Amino acid sequence: MNPVNYTQMSDQQLKKYLVKHRNDQAVLQVYLNRRHQRSNPVIATVNDSNFDDKILTAIREQINQNPAEMGF
Repeated sequence: MNPVNYTQMSDQQLKKYLVKHRNDQAVLQVYLNRRHQRSNPVIATVNDSNFDDKILTAIREQINQNPAEMGF
């Protein structure tokens, strides 16, 4: 059996592989490392007066940047 090169997989491929191979600790570690490397800025805090607007704007921006990943 050929070893799988997880680093060459796209995020979507890696996710699909992880779902099918839930006991593969190596793929889980690669997936978690990728998730950890992504920065997730704080969009809004609970006390923001325009909390809903900030969240909706961030969602729209993400959809516009990655429509294929969002299923559009």
